[in-house]
Amino acid sequence: MKVLSFSRMALLLLAFCSVAMARDLDQDEALRLRQRGVILPLEQLLQQALDRYPGSKLLEAELEEKHDVYIYEVELLTAQGVVRELDIEAATGRLLKDKED
Repeated sequence: MKVLSFSRMALLLLAFCSVAMARDLDQDEALRLRQRGVILPLEQLLQQALDRYPGSKLLEAELEEKHDVYIYEVELLTAQGVVRELDIEAATGRLLKDKED
């Protein structure tokens, strides 16, 4: 039987907790949140993301809940061929993350 070191066990626990903290929402739940005014329309925030990188194309968009905050995770392919991942707070439209993926 192999015994994991404390540092390996801590890393595994951290990885598990990071995954467990994010939850993908389905389209029905997203629609309910939008109708209640909890989140902004994806179209509005998607346009902001596309305006940030003119000529870019949408690859993927997901609504997630992380630490009780709704976040649109948007992946774009820029005109230069670079994939960008943007996290946008769904309630306010505030850009939380913009990184090369």
